Amino acid sequence: MHILQAIIMGVVQGLSEFLPISSSAHLVIASNLYKVFTGMELSQESSQEIFLDIMLHLGTLAAVLIYFRKDIWNIIKAFGIAVKTSDFSSKEAKLALYILLGTLITVFIAFPLHNAAETLVFSPAIVGLLLIGTGILLFLSETYSKKIAEKSENIDLKTSVFIAIAQGLAALPGFSRSGLTIAAGLLSKKERTAAARYSFLLSIPIILGASMFYPLIKIDMSEFSGYNWKAIISGTFVSAVVGYLCIKYFLKFVGKYSLAFFGYYCIIVGIGTFVFFNIFAGKI
Repeated sequence: MHILQAIIMGVVQGLSEFLPISSSAHLVIASNLYKVFTGMELSQESSQEIFLDIMLHLGTLAAVLIYFRKDIWNIIKAFGIAVKTSDFSSKEAKLALYILLGTLITVFIAFPLHNAAETLVFSPAIVGLLLIGTGILLFLSETYSKKIAEKSENIDLKTSVFIAIAQGLAALPGFSRSGLTIAAGLLSKKERTAAARYSFLLSIPIILGASMFYPLIKIDMSEFSGYNWKAIISGTFVSAVVGYLCIKYFLKFVGKYSLAFFGYYCIIVGIGTFVFFNIFAGKI
């Protein structure tokens, strides 16, 4: 693995984790394009590549923790007080319960899909189709949201369950986690910014849990000594920095503008991916 490759993947992860364009799809596309143009088999994936993917996700997790550090602390503090007093009426305490419940729902839905998700890593054409589905959903949710006269900024139980289901389905590469969860928020009559903030907070336990669990079952620790650690650390750092900036400016964007732009992007990239890997990839 070259350091430039890791840095490029870090930029891709940092941008696509929080934009509603599917980070997993872009990592699959970028990885498979690299394999096509270097003559590697699409079904070939090293443990170092798997580990880099995990580290890139930890980089974007760091970005969320740093950006939302005050919100996270307030939620943890409110939850601790609520447990002691048995009073979960505060907004932050309710958010804590919703995030815990949402995490359980996400795991319940995502875990049965993990074999299919792993298979799709080597099927970029199908990932392209799912990316098109993400784009269509963004359009539909935006169209519906524009018809709602009054939208709420408060996340309730029903909305949190709906968003958690969407996050679970996003285990499949091509279905954008942020795209599906924000769309679920819009369909629940919530403001874009509120839906986006909750989406990012809900991602924390899932990314952390997956990053701790996945290496235990997929990676041979004895191979660590042969990894290009300069490349891995560089890619992780880049994904954290790019991810932080992406969160900052994306929240400003969704507060003012429609997500239709990202819908167009997903559809165009999805079509391009499907066509390329179905027709041209085998000829290069």
